[in-house]
Amino acid sequence: MADGPRYQRIADLLREEIRNGTWKPGDRLPSHNELADQMQVSITTARNAIQVLVAENLLYTATSRGTIVRSQEVLEYIVTSSIRPDRPKSTQDIFSELARGVGREPSKQFSARMEPAAPDVAMWLGVPEDSWVVARTVVQYLDNEPWSWEISFYPRDLAEATGVDSPHDIPEGTTRRLAQRGHPESAHRDTIVARPASAEEAAVLGVGVGTMLLDHLRIGANADRVTRVTRHRSIAARNRLAYELGDDAGTELIRKTLGTPQPPGNSHSFGNSLVPGPP
Repeated sequence: MADGPRYQRIADLLREEIRNGTWKPGDRLPSHNELADQMQVSITTARNAIQVLVAENLLYTATSRGTIVRSQEVLEYIVTSSIRPDRPKSTQDIFSELARGVGREPSKQFSARMEPAAPDVAMWLGVPEDSWVVARTVVQYLDNEPWSWEISFYPRDLAEATGVDSPHDIPEGTTRRLAQRGHPESAHRDTIVARPASAEEAAVLGVGVGTMLLDHLRIGANADRVTRVTRHRSIAARNRLAYELGDDAGTELIRKTLGTPQPPGNSHSFGNSLVPGPP
């Protein structure tokens, strides 16, 4: 190995092995103990080497599976897909549609709770501060790899009236549930910022603290009220957000020009793609 700190030399070696295909996406690397034995270094040195590659988004750690090689593909998500008026009925939410549309297997960890509205949530929803709201949290995975973290907040009365206060995941998605129960969303405001991950976000998404995230805030409403606010956080280097605005003819022409794949049997529902990430 080249000169430099031992942990950096081990990181350089593993990085090269990942890039040349010795280790493929989804492969489990040796444990810290195994790596320390193989390289004849301390466990601390081995751990530091792994953390270098976690910070570079080449690896992530899973409690039950160890250290795993990340996919280097970039997921492109058409943000307007989930709110198209002609979106077909489905028993899947938009994340599952997206994942399966590009040949990936989705999974989630879901939780729901009632909590007092924090100042920012109260402002977004237009409800009194500390009034009760329903918070629905989903950590989303692609092929078991942590991909995004989403938290949605709903006014308590609306959540109870539509069944969104359910302690279980809603397979078809809450946007469809609201519409089915008489509260379709007719307006949206999206704010997207790129910023470093906090310690909590890094732990949930399996990245290093300071890794750049896309923080996407969507507020949904109809003519009567704000219906919900959703905060979706994903790894900036592995996700690309796009919007499609205008008529179907122009949208289809743009998709054909870009080579954006269409879902089988429906040219209008959504468009998403996976493209190779940087080497």
